[in-house]
Formats: sequence, structure tokens, C-alpha cells
Amino acid sequence: MSGGLVALLDDVAALAKLAAASIDDIGAAAGKASTKAMGVVVDDTAVTPRYVDGFSASRELPMIKRIAVGSIRNKLVFILPAILLLSQFLPGLLTPLLMLGGLYLSYEGAEKVYELITGHHEEKATAPVAGSAREREDSMVKGAITTDFILSAEIMVISLNEVADEPLVSRAIILVVVALAITALVYGVVALIVKMDDIGLHLTERNSAVSQALGRGLVTGMPIVMKVLSTVGIAAMLWVGGHILLVGIDELGWHGLYDLVHHAEQAIAEALPAMGGFLGWLVNTLASALLGLTVGAVVVAVMHLVPRKKAAAAH
Repeated sequence: MSGGLVALLDDVAALAKLAAASIDDIGAAAGKASTKAMGVVVDDTAVTPRYVDGFSASRELPMIKRIAVGSIRNKLVFILPAILLLSQFLPGLLTPLLMLGGLYLSYEGAEKVYELITGHHEEKATAPVAGSAREREDSMVKGAITTDFILSAEIMVISLNEVADEPLVSRAIILVVVALAITALVYGVVALIVKMDDIGLHLTERNSAVSQALGRGLVTGMPIVMKVLSTVGIAAMLWVGGHILLVGIDELGWHGLYDLVHHAEQAIAEALPAMGGFLGWLVNTLASALLGLTVGAVVVAVMHLVPRKKAAAAH
């Protein structure tokens, strides 16, 4: 009897170790998948605060909460089942689907560069709409969730591509972890950014000179932080979008461009071995960003040309 109990306990211990190892593997895979999607995460974080601009301070956090819940729904209810089915039954579509996301990222990045250069800004869905405060809030939250759907789809497809070799159940668990972690990260940071001005104003009302100085620094510095975040978001979109296109083109069979970048990485690593790893990464990053900017600029040109042709035809 005691021998059977000891054997059972050994089996339980072995299963516990296996489960712990599986959790570690899932955590590591989720971390890797999340890292690859960081370019989109930065853009999502930079875009969202605009949707609560112009509303009362008391409604900012409730609006962010509603958007975050909508983002979770987008990822888990709509996007996750669709991409899991694709990865299981039509895995060949994942690379083209991922490249479409890369093309969109490149277009968004290039469009923002175009706006910075020309000073021309398209009217966004973030402009206040007429109606009651509740109607305006509902409209803005709906617009934010719609924008989030596109960004969430890119995040999830990029993440899936990193764990495509995992079993179906592991893939599903990893992507759920990624969806929850990234949503918490994005909207936690968004909430902090949105309320930073209020925190700064609160600090300026304290008696401590240090607190007042810190508060003034926060109030003054937040617009700068938002500009920096926006610039980083543009660079990240071009880099991530271009890299997705670079790798996707190679996987579809045209190896010339990828090989050229790879040879450049190797050459600089051999020339400067002390910093070869960093410089090689830098070469790949710059090449990816340049590809993203080039492809995105073509799409921007087409998107701006088509409306003009329609307008000319209408006249």
C-alpha cells in the first residue's frame, strides 16, 4: 500500500514538473511572440489617447476601460478563432496574410511621414461629433474599437507566426496570454499617459517645492512625450512592416532582397566583430525600415491619386 502511494506521489510530482515546464515554455513563447509585435503595440499606445481628448477628466478612465474591453473582445472572440482555424487548415495563407498586415503598417508609417513633410493631415475619426455627451462618447469608443481591431489583428497574426510550429492547444493558450498581456500593457500605459496631466496638476498644488517642480515638469513634459512616442511609433511601423515584407518575400520564393540584406549583415559583422551583433541588427532594421517606407510611399501615392482621378471624372 505504501509502495503504491509513493509511486502515485512520484507520478504526481513528475506531472507537476511537466506542467511547470509547459507553463515556462508557454510563458517564453508568449514573451517571444509579444516582442515581435511591439512595433504595432507602440502605435496602438500612441493612437488611443486621442480618442479621449476633449472629454471631461471623470470620463477618461471609463472610456479607456470600455475600449480595453472592446480590444479584448476583438482579440479573443473574433480574431483568435479565425487565425487559429487558418493556421490549422490553411497554413499557407498565413504568410500572405502577415504580409498584408506588413503592407498596412508600411502604408500607415509612410502616410504619417507624408503628413509630417507636407503638413497635410487627413480628417480623422477622432474629431468630436455632434450630439449629447453620451452619444459623442459612444461614437468615439466605437471608433477606437474599430481602429483597435485592425491593430489587434496585426498583433495576433504577428504573434501567431512566431508560434506556428506549436500544437494547436499550445498556440491557443499562448495567443490568449499574448492578447491579455498586450491589452493590459497598452491600455495601462494609455491610462497613465492620459492622467499624467492631472497627476502633475495635483502635485503643483502641494506645499512641497519638490512636488510642485515635479508637477510642472509633468504638465510641461507630457506633450513632448506624446510627440516622441508618435515618432517612435512611426519608425516602429516602418521597421516592423518592412521586416514582415522582407521575410515574407523570401518565404514566398524570391530570395534576392533578403540575401542582399543578410550578406550586408555578415559583411559588417566580419569587419567589426566587437560590435558585429548590434551593427548587423542595425543594418537589418534600417533596410527593413527603408523597404517599409518605399512600399508604403507607393501605396500612399496610389491612395492620394485615386481620389483625385475620381474628382476629376466627376467634373
